[in-house]
Amino acid sequence: MEKNEILITYGKDIAAMAVRLAQEADLAGLIGDKNKRIGIKPNLVNATPASNGATTHPEIAEGLITYLQHNGFNNLVILEGAWLGASTVNTFSVCGYKKLSNETGVPLIDTKADKSRLCDCKGMKIEICESALALDFMINLPVMKGHCQTKLTCALKNNKGIIPDKEKSRFHTIGLHKPIAHLNTVVRNDFIVIDGICGDLDFEEGGNPVYCGRLAAARDPVLCDTWAAVQMGLHPKDIPYIGIAEKLGVGSANLSAAIIRELNTAHADAVTAPTGKVKRYASYIDEHNSCSACYASLIHALSRLDQSTLNRLKDKICIGQGFIGKKGNLGIGKCCADFRFLCRGCPPSGSDILDFLNNKLLQHSP
Repeated sequence: MEKNEILITYGKDIAAMAVRLAQEADLAGLIGDKNKRIGIKPNLVNATPASNGATTHPEIAEGLITYLQHNGFNNLVILEGAWLGASTVNTFSVCGYKKLSNETGVPLIDTKADKSRLCDCKGMKIEICESALALDFMINLPVMKGHCQTKLTCALKNNKGIIPDKEKSRFHTIGLHKPIAHLNTVVRNDFIVIDGICGDLDFEEGGNPVYCGRLAAARDPVLCDTWAAVQMGLHPKDIPYIGIAEKLGVGSANLSAAIIRELNTAHADAVTAPTGKVKRYASYIDEHNSCSACYASLIHALSRLDQSTLNRLKDKICIGQGFIGKKGNLGIGKCCADFRFLCRGCPPSGSDILDFLNNKLLQHSP
């Protein structure tokens, strides 16, 4: 797998999807020496199940561990530190990682209990946990989700879990974007598997999950986060840590030069019953047999519109295979090819849909 590639797979068997990504990326070949110490870093910000939209599905780690052990890699650890005020030990248990550790023999490291070392992160001094610095290869498992302060949290921000609590507190005091970018000049991002199954709409702590049924793999955390932002209807330039990290040489934000490979196509799913804020945005949609990835993009796009724009919607936005061959006003995706106004794509990104709604809806209100 090349540094400018992003691999994508859809489905419901999460562990098998993770294995497929590892195989397609030749993860064993990327690691090389079987004696290397390999760290698996999920996002376990709080003690809530992954279905709530905040934490990494343990099945992803399970699939990767299965693949790695099958290929002779046994020097593995899972490391994480929950957010300020939360118990990592409790989080490991509630989120399914204690069970996974018992079943696979892969030890858990609570970075809150770890020693740390002051590192020069390209001009910014940051304390980093020694367990992370001791790794030869890091597998980052971020959840693609919103964040109330930075708008997006994915690969780059997920590495806050390998700094001590006092540094997490300092990051918030001085502003998150610059230290997040500088941190990633030292910590490893050798392989990234993005949990895009049901990340929260806009909060790091979950509560408004948007089901998408997608995993993606990358090797460049800047490219990874740029892609994730676009999927969620965000503009990467509005997430300063992406641009800062690129300038520091962490990676490339040039999505137009990326090679994006879908290993299979999104298929129609029964859309999960929405709750919370997602339920409000779903009220603007007429959905019939849509693919979950396409539906998720639409939800993310609607969440970026202000209420005055939403109020201009006189007809519901149509999406799904049930509209193939039918006519209508506003349609999303190739299934609505015969509609008057159409956002093309299969699936279109959240950013594509947002631009479509802003440009077409305001000019041609139904």
